Amino acid sequence: MTAKANSPLTAGSIVVPLGHVIGNEKWRGSELAQRLQGKVRLIFEDALGLVDFHLPNRTCILLISEADMVAGDEFKRRLVKFRNASSLRGIVIVEKTPISDQYFLGVQKLVVLELGMVLLPVANQGEASQLIIQLVREQSRDRGSNPFAGRQRARPAEPAVLQALQRIPGVGRTKALLLLQRFGSIHRLCNAGTPQLEPAVGPTAAQQIYTFLHS
Repeated sequence: MTAKANSPLTAGSIVVPLGHVIGNEKWRGSELAQRLQGKVRLIFEDALGLVDFHLPNRTCILLISEADMVAGDEFKRRLVKFRNASSLRGIVIVEKTPISDQYFLGVQKLVVLELGMVLLPVANQGEASQLIIQLVREQSRDRGSNPFAGRQRARPAEPAVLQALQRIPGVGRTKALLLLQRFGSIHRLCNAGTPQLEPAVGPTAAQQIYTFLHS
């Protein structure tokens, strides 16, 4: 379900309720937006500037498409501007395809090593939508959980989340499942250090995963 926001929103003042996503107007009518509809409460806003999607808990998505990478360096300037100007938690979703693969290492170096942001690769907008839905659900679940309650039974992993993790060097399906079983969400995995990763995948893979996700 989509709606038009009633007032302009800025990166510093935006507050997104749990279960909601505020999307940049440029994504209206896209495959990604269509796949989000009915899964989350999607509101379009034409004043988001550099950000593609705002999620709850001061998290935002910057999506780099295959076309962005092929077109030139404009997306790099956008990422640098965001990193320098915003205090929000940015997650960069990159469309990694046979065409854009030649640019991926350069994008990874910029996002992870130079800007210190989280990078998650996807194959298409369908996978990107599933990741966004998963992130929103994780935030809602974490906010509503009782910290004194016993550990809940893990939910089945979303296919897009598994596929994204398997694109990290040294991580196959088995290790991806182990990571999700241990950490329970993408947010916790992205915030984990090498010592926390090692028990699940071993020291070599732990270092590869940590280096891939953030510097």
